[in-house]
Amino acid sequence: MTMTIQEISDRFEIMDLLTDYCTAIDSKNIDTLDFIFTNDACIDYSKAGGPTADLKTIKKFLNENLGDLPRQHMISNYKIRINGDSADVRCLCHNPFELPKREDRLEVAFWGLWYDDKLIRTSRGWRIKERITQPCYSWKIQRNSI
Repeated sequence: MTMTIQEISDRFEIMDLLTDYCTAIDSKNIDTLDFIFTNDACIDYSKAGGPTADLKTIKKFLNENLGDLPRQHMISNYKIRINGDSADVRCLCHNPFELPKREDRLEVAFWGLWYDDKLIRTSRGWRIKERITQPCYSWKIQRNSI
């Protein structure tokens, strides 16, 4: 099935928006989330150990809990279903991050999860109205520091 230019544009805009989310979290630039989510967004991090809350509460939670540890969200396997000015999106996130050192041991954790999102087109472009995280795997690697 051939896509229209609008459909292609919408898909690229949505993929950029989801990448912007990852960049905001990885760089701990939490205020950027104001340009990614709607003001009335519902964000559910409960299955990953966080709250289910509105954007203001989620921003506070992230600011208090992200810390300064290196992390890097990588997203792929996008499934985007656009219906006019709304879209349902599922993408896979692979998130390796360094844990605080204990004694002389370095630990790196890997989380794999799905983001299940509902988006709407606004006058400012696509925004996430609802996000649910669905964890699928986690594991750690430990080694002595060099």
